[in-house]
Amino acid sequence: MLEFEQLKLRLMAHKQEIEELKDAIGYDRLIREIEELELKSAAPGFWDDPDASQAVLQKTGRLKNKVESYDSLKSSFEDLQVLIDMGDEEGDLSLVEEISESIDNLENDLSAQMLSTLLTGEYDKNNAILTFHSGAGGTEAMDWVSMLVRMYTRWAERHGFKVSMPDFLDGDEAGLKSATLLIEGENAYGYLKSESGVHRLVRVSPFDASGRRHTSFAAVEVMPEISDDIEIEIRDEDVKMDVFRASGAGGQHINKTSSAVRLTHIPTGIVVACQNERSQFQNKDQAMKMLKSKLLEIKEREHLEKIEDIKGVQMENAWGSQIRSYVFMPYTMVKDHRTEFETGNINAVMDGDIDGFINAFLKSNSKGEKK
Repeated sequence: MLEFEQLKLRLMAHKQEIEELKDAIGYDRLIREIEELELKSAAPGFWDDPDASQAVLQKTGRLKNKVESYDSLKSSFEDLQVLIDMGDEEGDLSLVEEISESIDNLENDLSAQMLSTLLTGEYDKNNAILTFHSGAGGTEAMDWVSMLVRMYTRWAERHGFKVSMPDFLDGDEAGLKSATLLIEGENAYGYLKSESGVHRLVRVSPFDASGRRHTSFAAVEVMPEISDDIEIEIRDEDVKMDVFRASGAGGQHINKTSSAVRLTHIPTGIVVACQNERSQFQNKDQAMKMLKSKLLEIKEREHLEKIEDIKGVQMENAWGSQIRSYVFMPYTMVKDHRTEFETGNINAVMDGDIDGFINAFLKSNSKGEKK
């Protein structure tokens, strides 16, 4: 039947891509590496060094996830072949919609797995720390920060990542002056590193009684959360610590004690803060981890030899330096100025549908690296 023939053609168009994906992820090498790691974990004395053994188990889990994801994709492809042939033989048109939806899912899964092969950076697999700062635009810009925080939170939830907010500073009238998100999950930094830069909003301001159109800016910085096994030396005398009362919800304890911590790295002027943990010590530990992550990200980006070479960088949080524009009026469009990728469905974007922008950036970067 024509309907099943069309479904079969659509499915088989991905056969070669699936075969290429197997080579791209190094499937056979992954199998061998998993076997070697499992032999190591079964050896006597494996647990003598808990930190090393935990690292082995975590790596084994990551590799197994890659293999299982590919196996599941290949299995879905083969099952759909059988289902299409069966539906065609029996002339059961009730299967057409189900098969079409299953092919949609397979295409999305294939795209995601192909995309993950572009994440080859040293820290791409790490959790991501996003910091937001309101720029030109006053109250409107502070509201824009809260909108971006929601957008990335929704994106993370769509991908099954865990989200927390270690620090934030409320706006004077609305929104947020600044905020920090910690997004935990496999490859979180690899995907979100594309989002670092100034984001521009154009809309009719809900804070303007005259209903005029406003342009606002917010800066997003993205850095990998570093693991404890990465050594970064920061001298005690280079860090100034301030404590203050947390400003968010959290019951009597969080409001009555000065448990929130702000660290300033004196040589660079970098400031980080944490207020979501219950104790000052926990907040200090988390803030120090954030500071180390920030310094490491700058060191890697600027190809510096050591942390001491960092002078501190400030991106201009205003017109002309934006990476992406979000336009609500006089038309609806979100456009990335680096890749030219754009979409007119701005409501979906603000609801976390930013994979198109991430994919376009990673593919563009991959092509640049190959030249």
